[in-house]
Amino acid sequence: MSLSLLASTFTNNLLPILLLSGAGFTLGKLLPVDSRTIGRVVFYIFAPMLVFDLLVQNEINFTEAATTVLFTMVYVFVMLGITLGVGLAMKLERPVLMTVLIATMFGNTGNYGLPLISFAFGESALKYAGLYFVTTSLLFNTAGIVIASLGHTDFKSALFGLLKVPTVYGVALAALIQGFHIELPVAVSRTIELAAGGSIPLMIVLLGIELSRVQWTNKLRGVGVSISLRLLIGPLVAFVLSGLFGLDGAARQAGITQASMPAAVNTTILATEYKLDSSLVTAIVYLGTILSPLTLTPLIVFLGR
Repeated sequence: MSLSLLASTFTNNLLPILLLSGAGFTLGKLLPVDSRTIGRVVFYIFAPMLVFDLLVQNEINFTEAATTVLFTMVYVFVMLGITLGVGLAMKLERPVLMTVLIATMFGNTGNYGLPLISFAFGESALKYAGLYFVTTSLLFNTAGIVIASLGHTDFKSALFGLLKVPTVYGVALAALIQGFHIELPVAVSRTIELAAGGSIPLMIVLLGIELSRVQWTNKLRGVGVSISLRLLIGPLVAFVLSGLFGLDGAARQAGITQASMPAAVNTTILATEYKLDSSLVTAIVYLGTILSPLTLTPLIVFLGR
């Protein structure tokens, strides 16, 4: 793995994302941008249309789809177990432990993962990355809420919260259209293509705006644990699971890369909503994103061989 190969991989695949998110970061520092409103636009309009477009335009057979979804679910819960074990062994305080759990279980598979996989491995891998993104979104809005709420929200309420996740409807509609071979009207298909085409750039800019809101914390042990588990242990777990599930080719590239992303920006929303340590989460997200090229660059080179 030569230095020139690493440099070209970083320049061609990660640098464009960092530059565009840097523009969002600068905008967030200079102007009072309402990132929550932009986030809602992405969440309710652009993300579901992107996922719908990925699933409709790039057919995935049922076995491949089920394997990718199961791989994702098992990975998230394995990371939950590992993080819980490490946190208890280090005797982290309960609020800190819950915060670290949320930040470590859920990576930035949307704003960061989708564009990176698109650049590095192309459309063939992007469809699997989209499935990974949808699965983690569903888990985030069920298991994530239950953990973050610390007992204030029951699992039934969290399950009903799925009805508020637009990507669920995007997946359901895509499955229906694929299953019955329905042809969309030109006006509808072009609308979806427009939205899908603008989704990834908007997600990257939003990532930068969200990072501009970073708060610092003195709980450095929690920061170190979460970042180390996501960027170092996460990829190793994904490699093992990809072998157990028989993932290969584009599905393997997408699954392992998504599993290796830094903490998701959306975890800051859960932390604020459920009175966890929001400064700890934002520090984990910020530092993890800054450090991620150091691990993602050689990972992409290795997976691309």
